[in-house]
Amino acid sequence: MSSMLQTRPAPAVSVRRNPAIGMFVVLVGQLMLVLDATIVNVALPHIATDLHFGSASLSWVLNAYSLAFGGLLLLGGRLGDVLGRRRVFMTGLTLFTLASFAGGLAQAPWELVTSRALQGAGAALSAPSVLALIATNAPNEGARNRALAAFAVISSAGAALGLMLGGTLTDLVSWRWTMFVNVPIGLAVLLLVPRLVVETARRHGRFDFVGAGSATAAAVSIVWTVINAPEHGWASVRTIGGFVIGAALLVVLAVTERRHPHPLLRPALLRSRQRIAGLVAMAAVYGGMLATFFLTVQLLAHQFGYSPLRSGVAFLPVPLGVFAMSRLAPRLVARIGPAPLIASGAAAVFVAMGLLVGVHSSTSYTTGVFPSLLLMGLGMGASFMPITVLALAGVEPEHTGAASGLLQTMQQLGGAVGLAVVASVFAGRSDHGFDPALRAGYGTAAILAALALASGLTLLARRSVAPAAA
Repeated sequence: MSSMLQTRPAPAVSVRRNPAIGMFVVLVGQLMLVLDATIVNVALPHIATDLHFGSASLSWVLNAYSLAFGGLLLLGGRLGDVLGRRRVFMTGLTLFTLASFAGGLAQAPWELVTSRALQGAGAALSAPSVLALIATNAPNEGARNRALAAFAVISSAGAALGLMLGGTLTDLVSWRWTMFVNVPIGLAVLLLVPRLVVETARRHGRFDFVGAGSATAAAVSIVWTVINAPEHGWASVRTIGGFVIGAALLVVLAVTERRHPHPLLRPALLRSRQRIAGLVAMAAVYGGMLATFFLTVQLLAHQFGYSPLRSGVAFLPVPLGVFAMSRLAPRLVARIGPAPLIASGAAAVFVAMGLLVGVHSSTSYTTGVFPSLLLMGLGMGASFMPITVLALAGVEPEHTGAASGLLQTMQQLGGAVGLAVVASVFAGRSDHGFDPALRAGYGTAAILAALALASGLTLLARRSVAPAAA
């Protein structure tokens, strides 16, 4: 019967070397997708000058990528489950690479914005398959946890690395190389993946078109509304209407997924309170992180007078903290479980953002900014890997693409919401001077980190109640 799922064996691969190398190649592809969320940030003034962007339209160089990425992630996860994760990963990466090349050649604002949107669409197809390919290609649990730790490093440190790489390329070569740099890396990954990574089994059946349409439209509506809210006002008719449309589409999605035999988003994924707490923590931490990066770029460029290269290097403490903690995270998860790490990591991020509230234009980088960024990196390195473990815990192999898509959707939506809210607060207080606006922005980011900490504490509470109940 066409409505029954049938599993077809994965095609044989003629060359299969060490699976660890294959997972590394896939993770390099994931790193490109994460880097591009921020790689153009410090290059925006140069882009505005070269392509004659207006002040209002320049933000779409960032927003077009976030909108397409966040809006299409659930669809990308389901396509990977149905058509094969390796195939969909490579399709998305091909689109991403071609769009990067086109963006580097852009001669008009609309050409660059369109290329960024196509990059986001390609990222949305590729990203959900990364975790699924890791889970299915790992030879054992230890290798799987190490790969998940590497994935967490990329997810948490990639945004800071994007700022560093973008500043370096803009200062030393041209802003166009923030686009061109993806082309040789993308081609290398596309060449190696078929040789090193085994395709997953394809699950055939009726595709959930209503679920796909409502999920994508809901995510696009919410992200679009959040991005435009600072311009139109959070209480405006357009903003409220956008949220109402997004909520209505989510209701359609919920009803459809409960009734469809092969849903886009399995309701079982949302029945775990631990998974929901982990997803909320991911959204809040990532949103606070991107917002903090936005504010710190303003501080470094406009008050400290840093060049793009120096601004990028200033974020080095974040990846250093992430890399240091990532060496310990897999062993700590195996020993004490994910909940204590998520709670302690969120607490470190909250403290780091709280310290930044006291930073002002006369504060030195060494005493005011560096310690906070390092502590933030340690906190993100501690929390991202166990959140990923929670998101995939108990998920059948054939549904890991959907679970991964859900995790990364929350990450991207959290980033879009956090950045838009903090940017709105910062702009609203700018009339009172830079320092008051900066404090208000950092304070709002700290509230997001507090939400992540609260989610982490609920995980600890459930963990302590479980043995007593048993």
